[in-house]
Amino acid sequence: MTTSKPAGPRQVPPPAGGAAKPASAYARFIPREELSEFAAWTPGAFGGGADPAGVSSKPQPKAPPRPEPAPAPAAPPEPTAEQWLARIEEARGQGYQQGYRDGLEALEAAKRAFAQQLSAQMAQMVAAFDEQTQGLDARLADTLVQTAVTLARQVVRSEIAQRPELIVQVAEDAIGAVILSARHLRLRLNPKDLPLVELGAADLLKARGVVMQADATLSPGGCIVESDLGQVDARIEQRWTQAAAVFGRSEPLLAESEDSEVGL
Repeated sequence: MTTSKPAGPRQVPPPAGGAAKPASAYARFIPREELSEFAAWTPGAFGGGADPAGVSSKPQPKAPPRPEPAPAPAAPPEPTAEQWLARIEEARGQGYQQGYRDGLEALEAAKRAFAQQLSAQMAQMVAAFDEQTQGLDARLADTLVQTAVTLARQVVRSEIAQRPELIVQVAEDAIGAVILSARHLRLRLNPKDLPLVELGAADLLKARGVVMQADATLSPGGCIVESDLGQVDARIEQRWTQAAAVFGRSEPLLAESEDSEVGL
């Protein structure tokens, strides 16, 4: 097996009849057959510089055209005097409408605030009037009860003084309140009422076997019935206290200064 070596430059003999001259390294012509690769050299091949002659080995792409700048807008014309007056009148009308609307809103807000304040004041006045009315009703009712109790007390005092015989009915009612099975009945009376009861209720006293007893500590018009089963308190003070309690009062029948007026 043989290997082939790449052939070097082929020596070309000088033309016949010519004198042999030493060839320069830069004057020898190289045939195309001896060249395997080549490229045309241009000054712009190194560093990307432009060809000074304007010739390039490759066609350069054309740059897109630059857009022309838009023309500056024309300045608007100055408004005339009539236009200025129209604008001023329009602004004045808009300001009037806005002020009128704001004024109406402020008026409505003031009305609502005034109505709320007036309602609150009226509510306070009604509550105070109702409280005063209730207090007046209570005082009036108390005054009426006090008047009624005072009149009743005067009537009782007058009846006791002018009709002492009423003690007979009081004694009979007290004895009738004791059950029939009770024994050892004793009737205690004021000494002034004792003869009146002995005369007016003699039959009842005899039938029930009641023993009469004078007691100066008892006021005229009242009595106490005692038995083996208990006692019945029919004193005038006790009956008055029960009657006055119905009206929520606790005034005594007679004041200490009035005791001598009715002979107590």
